This record gives sequence, C-alpha cells and structure tokens, in this order.
Amino acid sequence: MSRVALVTGAARGIGAAVVHGLAAEGWRVLALDLCADLPGVPYSLGRKEELGALVKRWPGQVLDVAADVRDQESLAEAVALAEREFGGLDAAVAAAAIMAGGEPLWETTDAEWDALFDTGVRGVFNLARAAVPALLRRPEPRSGRFVALASAAAHKGLWHLAGYNAAKHAVVGLIKGLATDLRGTGVTATAVSPGSTRTAMLDATATLYDLADVEEFSRHQLAERLLEPEEVAAAVCWLCGEQSSAITGTVVHADGGFTA
Repeated sequence: MSRVALVTGAARGIGAAVVHGLAAEGWRVLALDLCADLPGVPYSLGRKEELGALVKRWPGQVLDVAADVRDQESLAEAVALAEREFGGLDAAVAAAAIMAGGEPLWETTDAEWDALFDTGVRGVFNLARAAVPALLRRPEPRSGRFVALASAAAHKGLWHLAGYNAAKHAVVGLIKGLATDLRGTGVTATAVSPGSTRTAMLDATATLYDLADVEEFSRHQLAERLLEPEEVAAAVCWLCGEQSSAITGTVVHADGGFTA
C-alpha cells in the first residue's frame, strides 16, 4: 500500500519539487497552497494553475487544495481529506514560507514581521497540530514523518533579514520540541535547511538586496552554484521515508556548504 503525504507550499519551488519527488516514488500526495498574495510580502506567491499542474502531472496520485496554513481549521480539513481519500497520513511536509525584509531589524514593519511568523512559524505549528494526531492514528509499528523546511538562515545571521532569521530559528526550535514530544511513538520530526536555491523566493531576496543577478548568491556556497529545488526535495523525500527512522529532532543541511 502506498504511503500518503500532505505538503504545504506546494504550488512551486521546493514544495512542488517535493510533491513531484514523492509522487515519483509512488506516494499519494495532498498538495496544499494558499494560491493568493499576502500583505507585507513584496512579490507574487504561487497560483492555483501551478497547483493544478501537479494534479495533471500525477492524476490519481495528487490532490490539490487551496488553503491557508495560517488557518487551523483549513489544515484540519485538509488532513481529514487525505485520510478520507487516501486512507490515512504517513508524512506531513511544512514547506510554506515567505520572504520579507531588506532593512535593519529596527526598521522592520509589523506587516513584514507578521507575514514571516504567521506563515513560516504559525503555519508549521498549525500543520503539526492537524497532522501529528493523524500520523499517530496509524497502527503500530508507526513510521510517521513530520518535516519542516527551515533555512541556512536558521543557523547564520543574514544582513537585513533579521526577521527571516528569527522565523527560521523558531522552526528549528519547534522541530526539536516536537521530536521530544514524539519520543517513543515511531513518528519523527526533522527540519531541512536549504541554502540558496533557484526559486521565486530567492528571486525576491535578490530584489531586496538590489542584486542584478541571482547567481551572486552562489558565492556563499561551497558548491559554487545555486541549488535546484529537486536537490533539496531529495533530502525531504528521504526523510519522509521509512529508512530515515534514526533521524529525529535535528536538521539536515541541504545547503551546498553555505553553513560549513
């Protein structure tokens, strides 16, 4: 019987790559994204058409849901849909996040701060509250997985991105606490911290820094190139699998050596 995952932030970038990666391995996936723009976020977010393209690529394996990770009830409904349509839930991937900043911390606006924490931290918290009980409803021996996308910014200060730093540090702390709460259940909790990855979010970061070319970010990575979303997704997909049972309460650094 194929395993079942719920992935947030699934319309594009690393989230979409995770959906493709899991589906290619035979998983059934509920792909969730807001499919709308947000106040305090200076660039366009994923679209319904992008989310729908996942369903077209993987008919019968992927279902799409337009929902807001800031809304607990919406995520509870999404988990219920996964259980109803696919028979249960084996993994939850919190990939929804946004980028905002471009100024020193003391000039950060309430709208930017709220956007960073409401989506990037509360969204992970809401997914855990909705998904973990479903992971625990699987019969023993369980192999449920909760994976959150953190960032290299969770481990190193970035200029004019202190709010983003703070949000991603919070994600790592949340994962460590969740893993401890899950002790002995067979369900694990891990984070993946990408480096500079070729996504719309990185394009937005380049705009904040007034960079002419997003490739300038590659200077900070030992790989000496930008990462592709599929490379980061490969780490996430492995962590979702049963073979990753020894990994919990920690971070996998899929960052091209950014934090070496």
